Amino acid sequence: MLKRISAHFPVAYLAITGKIRDFKKDERGLSGVVVAILLILIAVLAIVLIWGFLSGWLADLWENITSQTEGIS
Repeated sequence: MLKRISAHFPVAYLAITGKIRDFKKDERGLSGVVVAILLILIAVLAIVLIWGFLSGWLADLWENITSQTEGIS
């Protein structure tokens, strides 16, 4: 049994390393993944920038609304 396992080990090792080497050389799907990651990153950065610019304006607007409601009641 041990001889059989030791005989199949080099074959399995070479098959796995060959597939890894082929995967590293294959560039067909790489550009699509990179584009998707970059688009997600740009979208997140845009949301953060917009929120940063609008948060001060929204805080001032909310302060004006709440100060006027105190005068009504």
